[in-house]
Amino acid sequence: MWTILVTLLLAAEAYGCGRPYSSPMARVVNGTDAVPYSWPWQISLQYQSGSEFRHTCGGTLIAPSWVMTAAHCISTGRQYQVVLGEYDRGKEEGPEQRILVNEGDIFVHAGWNGNCVACGDDIALIKLSHSAELNDKVQLGCVPPSGEILPNDSPCYISGWGRLYTGGPLPDKLQQALLPTVDYEHCSRPDWWGSTVKTTMVCAGGDVRAGCNGDSGGPLNCQASDGRWYVHGVTSFVSAWGCDTLKKPTVFTRVSAFNSWIEETMATH
Repeated sequence: MWTILVTLLLAAEAYGCGRPYSSPMARVVNGTDAVPYSWPWQISLQYQSGSEFRHTCGGTLIAPSWVMTAAHCISTGRQYQVVLGEYDRGKEEGPEQRILVNEGDIFVHAGWNGNCVACGDDIALIKLSHSAELNDKVQLGCVPPSGEILPNDSPCYISGWGRLYTGGPLPDKLQQALLPTVDYEHCSRPDWWGSTVKTTMVCAGGDVRAGCNGDSGGPLNCQASDGRWYVHGVTSFVSAWGCDTLKKPTVFTRVSAFNSWIEETMATH
């Protein structure tokens, strides 16, 4: 485990984990087009349908050969590919790297229950069939320190190709939206998410801005005092009443609750 952690840290330093070449400050519901390649660790997880691949979820490149996504994004028996260096899904722009995922190289957390998304453990790791080529448009996302919990109202950004509104279309261009965090004390109140939300989750946004179908598995990007962007959340679920429901912020798997599982999974595979 120590060896894989050292490798991750060295890779992160060598390729500037969490430091995009293009600043993201220049849909996600009521979001805006992201600055091209300003979230270079964002990936599109796609499944094969006939002769083509279709976008189903987002994800984060956390090591040259490893992607982190949501467990609910994975269906048994499907052939997947990961697309890195993607921005506009409507056209071939050049930087895209399409990497197939071999059967047996998807690792869903053992605690995940597909019949109970709110039970937690909605996280999975995908080992790529070959390493990504890291460059200015494909970089690693930073995993936050174990146990780290952000203060209430921390400014974070969701990114993805999810629906622009409940039941709406999927955008071609990568979207982003500012989603301030909502701490557990607030998010677990009875008129908010109540007991549905767990301490291993992160709430962010709500009402005007939110994640939506297709954003699942993608990152909640939060900037630290060192200037790096850390992926504090894996997009998990939204309200059944709609993506932008009042007092029902988007719920993410809290990455810092799963550091040991991530390290162990990568070390043993």
